[in-house]
Amino acid sequence: MATKVLSFKEQFTQEIAPALKKELKLKNVNAVPKVSKVVVNVGMGKLLAGSKDYAFIADNIAAITGQKAVVALSRKSISNFKLREKMPIGLFVTLRGKNMYNFLSKLVNISLPRVRDFRGISPRSFDGQGNYTLGLKEHIMFPEINADDMNKIHGIEITVVTTAKNNADGLALLTALGFPFQVKKAKETTPTK
Repeated sequence: MATKVLSFKEQFTQEIAPALKKELKLKNVNAVPKVSKVVVNVGMGKLLAGSKDYAFIADNIAAITGQKAVVALSRKSISNFKLREKMPIGLFVTLRGKNMYNFLSKLVNISLPRVRDFRGISPRSFDGQGNYTLGLKEHIMFPEINADDMNKIHGIEITVVTTAKNNADGLALLTALGFPFQVKKAKETTPTK
């Protein structure tokens, strides 16, 4: 008889949450930290460089996340940065629910292993409240993007917002979800004479 493959959300509720409850020594399963949303963000400052066409960036974000990107506009003019009020400065997508779990599954299982010379992600990018931000230099690591058709490669920032109260709980949650964090190596000590 074939075994049923669990989705990322079902795997979290059936396997990961009870294990985290034991690991964090919580009394109630509702106190287990969860991922509440994922925000995917691209700044367009250097990418536009005089042109006003950012459709290719919006298409890339839509292909990666499965949702249409929202344009972030500047709030005020700053002459030193050649920035005018209501000028487009970035694109972002907020993922929740099923789309969020699908994106996290794709990020952890497909996209991050495709990075050349990948040694894990830094565990120091937490904000103090259990939220994690991951910055990627190239967006072509996602399987939806064809690297041969790209004329400009841009970075992408992914923020995973959790209900964790501190960094340790957030790290435990993301590690349980399969995020490949770097492992600190013990410093080798050389004997001195």
